[in-house]
Amino acid sequence: MTAPAAPEPPTEIDGRLLRTAFVLVLGTFMATLDATIVNVGIDTLATEFGASVTEIQWVTTAYLLAVTLAVPSSGWIVDRFGGRRTWIGAVILFLAGSLLCALAWSTASLIVFRVIQGLGGGLLPPVGQALVAREAGPKRIGRIISIVGVIPLLSPVLGPVIGGSILAVADWTWLFWVNVPVGLVAVALAWRFVAPNPPAAQGAKFDVLGAALLPPGLAVLVFGLTELGNGRPLTSAPVLVGLVGVVMLALYVVHALRTPGVPLIDLRLFTKPPFGAAAAALIVLGASVYGAMFLLPLYFQIGRGLTPFAAGLLLAPQGIGAALGSIVTNRTVDRVAPRTLVLTGIGLIALGTVLFTQLGSVPPEGLIVASMLVRGLGLGMIGAPVMNVVYSSMPHAQLPRASSALNLLNTLGGSVGTAVLAVVLQTRLEARAPLGEPGVALAFADTFWWTLAFCLIAVIGATRLPRRSPGEGT
Repeated sequence: MTAPAAPEPPTEIDGRLLRTAFVLVLGTFMATLDATIVNVGIDTLATEFGASVTEIQWVTTAYLLAVTLAVPSSGWIVDRFGGRRTWIGAVILFLAGSLLCALAWSTASLIVFRVIQGLGGGLLPPVGQALVAREAGPKRIGRIISIVGVIPLLSPVLGPVIGGSILAVADWTWLFWVNVPVGLVAVALAWRFVAPNPPAAQGAKFDVLGAALLPPGLAVLVFGLTELGNGRPLTSAPVLVGLVGVVMLALYVVHALRTPGVPLIDLRLFTKPPFGAAAAALIVLGASVYGAMFLLPLYFQIGRGLTPFAAGLLLAPQGIGAALGSIVTNRTVDRVAPRTLVLTGIGLIALGTVLFTQLGSVPPEGLIVASMLVRGLGLGMIGAPVMNVVYSSMPHAQLPRASSALNLLNTLGGSVGTAVLAVVLQTRLEARAPLGEPGVALAFADTFWWTLAFCLIAVIGATRLPRRSPGEGT
């Protein structure tokens, strides 16, 4: 007798998958939205606690460092405790951090509580993506990500608007209280609609040495780059500490390639096509996209004198463009080659950025709106094809580790790219200072050229993506 054939994986997007995906993306949206909401309130927090700009900046930096610490461990945590349990635990940790932040009584206490928040927030994107990939299967992953993937892209757009609106009618504590009802709803919906997803490797051994090298090394590197971006000289102690992070990361590479077990982040994944090409594209695009999202609100507020709320409105067309891009991707991701979609997206991002390299002529707002729309369209066409080609080629057991690696690179690219652009902007502002007010716009224009350069480098990785659509094979 022959064994019955395994059932074919589902190919249609049904209501169950949509509910699961939207519940899980709600956590990612909440965490990423919080970061941009709090950024708008930095000046308010400095006034409230009587802190200097340098001191209060740690409210943002601490969150970023905590995220950097959390992401590498997410794959092991899911393997050990199960996906749904880990995701709900991450939301609860994030909510606990939010509650404590709202009750903070000093700058130091707020910074500590932001670390708790960041540890929970850092787990949500990779764990959520791994759960969605498992639920969708290889035939549906590209289309479902193109549907729900646009939601996190809206957070940098909506954050300034929501943050400005909150501070217009309430005190600073509501920057954190706003997370509580959203998080509680997310936990209730996850318990109701997300499959339990038992641990894949309950007895999996934790990579202690890797955990001692990789997350702290990344955090120290990001800290050094952040301090450099804040204007510290290259020879200052905080910046030089970043070199310790480089050494720790180099030691981790040696450890990960030699360990007989499963390392915290398995670097051997990057040698397997198409994972390596996708990773290269994501890390450079992270630098370009997040770096630009750091520059744009600053330019609108400093270079054009807009309020945070008005700056948020100018960013809104990018969210609209991302929604349109996701619709195009949803209809083509299974029929058009990943390379074609990603290269088109990169081209649109570059096209939408060109205007901001020409700020000496003070472009009209209509042209800015059009450029933001084009940028958003490109953003909506990149994430789904890259994740589709990676997740559809990975065994289910490796999805948490793959998701952890991809999110780590995206976070690292965004962190490093933002820090590099902050240093470039600071340098150009000083160089253009003799020109007075026009020099500010020119300094921003100089810096936007770097985001274009990041796009060009991303093309190198994107050209190594598969030439054929998933339906034709790779």
